Formats: sequence, C-alpha cells, structure tokens
Amino acid sequence: MNRLRQRMAACQAAGRPALVIYLTQGDPSPADTVAIVRAAADAGADVIELGVPFSDPSADGPVIQAAMERALTAGGSLPGALEAVAALRKSGCDVPVVLFGYYNPLFVMGVDRFAAAAAEAGVDAVLTVDLPVEEIDELRLPLARRGVDVVPLLAPTSTDDRLARVRALAPPFVYYISLTGVTGAALSAATVAAERVDQLRRGTGAPIAVGFGIKTAADAGAVGRIADGVVVGSAVVSRIASAPPGGAAAAVGAFVAELRAGIDAR
Repeated sequence: MNRLRQRMAACQAAGRPALVIYLTQGDPSPADTVAIVRAAADAGADVIELGVPFSDPSADGPVIQAAMERALTAGGSLPGALEAVAALRKSGCDVPVVLFGYYNPLFVMGVDRFAAAAAEAGVDAVLTVDLPVEEIDELRLPLARRGVDVVPLLAPTSTDDRLARVRALAPPFVYYISLTGVTGAALSAATVAAERVDQLRRGTGAPIAVGFGIKTAADAGAVGRIADGVVVGSAVVSRIASAPPGGAAAAVGAFVAELRAGIDAR
C-alpha cells in the first residue's frame, strides 16, 4: 500500500475527510515549488495534487491557466515536476503526491519512461484530466507495474456504466468534478448532493473527493460533511498569484490552515 492509499485509509479511520491541495509546479518559479508543497503539508494538507505545466489546459479556468503560463515562463515542465517530487522526498517530506495534468506531456515522454521516472521520484498516483477511463490502461498498466496508482474522474453526468469501469480500477480515490465547467467556477453553481456522493461511493467502491468551486473554509467544511476528500485548487493558486515576492509559501500555508480548520470544525 503506497503513501496515498495509507493516507486515505487513515483519514477514513479517523472519521475525517482528506484535504487535497492543488499546486502548479513552477509557479511562481521551480525553485519555490518544494517550499510551497512543504508549507501546504505542514499546514494540514493530506494530499498534494502537483500540476504539470502545459500550454493548453483546456479543463482549467483563468486562475490555473494563468498559473500554467507563469510556470512555463519560469521553466516549469514535466521533468521539473518529477524533480520537485524527488527533491521533496529527499527533504524528508512524505505527503502523498498525485501528479496532475494532461496526457500530452506524458505521451511525448513515453508512458513506460514516464512510469519509471514517476516511481523513482516518489509519485504516488497520476491524474490525467483528458485521458478517459476507456483508454486509461495505456497509462495505468505501466504505472501499476511500478506501484503507482491512477486517480479517475467522475462528473455529474457520469453513468452507471462509467462507475462500473472506475470500480474495476480499484483506485485510491475518485475525483468527483461537482459541476460541468472549468476549474474556478463558483460552488453556488454546483449541486453537491450527499445522495450523489453516496451513489458514487457505492458504485465505485472508492473514497470520493469533491472538487471545483471550493473557495473558503466554510465551503470546505460544507463539502467535508458529505465527501471523503475536499479538493481545493484555484483558491490556493490565487493566493500564490497575489503573494509578495518570496511570500508564496507563507500565503499558501496560512490559507491551507484556514481550510483545515474549516474541515475540522464541520
């Protein structure tokens, strides 16, 4: 059982949802990434989704698109993301890391080469937003041979057949996109129903982490009452964008602590 599965099991045993924090590697610079990840982990993040910079982030809204642009300008990349995870492990930080992004950079590197590099770096799972479950085996199988998981996505429109396909993957958790749209949309536009989350949990046999639109500690607490995980991305990235030079890690740590308090007070 890898770090991610252990952490999700520990959260479930403790009766609390996991706090999953998204960050873009290389934003505001590659040199800052490890410090920002560590600040998030120290402040209470249970899992880090580390975004791989990509030129065409079609599933993301303006906040994360801007972060991708900043990261690419600063030298962020797939190799850089893997190097950041390796540096994180070398520093002694054992927070589970899900490498998050689009399939193109992985395909260009080659899935076998990528899988070997991800395992060597200390990546626990990979989430590719544009690789559907029907085609995921071309990535999942090379990763599985090296002990790295995949995290599938489900949406409000996902059918029972899609749930069954996800169940067959036995994932460490499922990322439920709580609305049809791009990252950064308002939570008020979503209907995060406890019944739907429970249906997904039963249908997939996996913990359900809910994301999209969670901006405040109150939002995190509300979602945490019904989900096994709470995913916060754009609201965290916006703290980085507005932080003074050298202040990104502190800004992220302070905000993650607020989110953690909101979840724990649910």
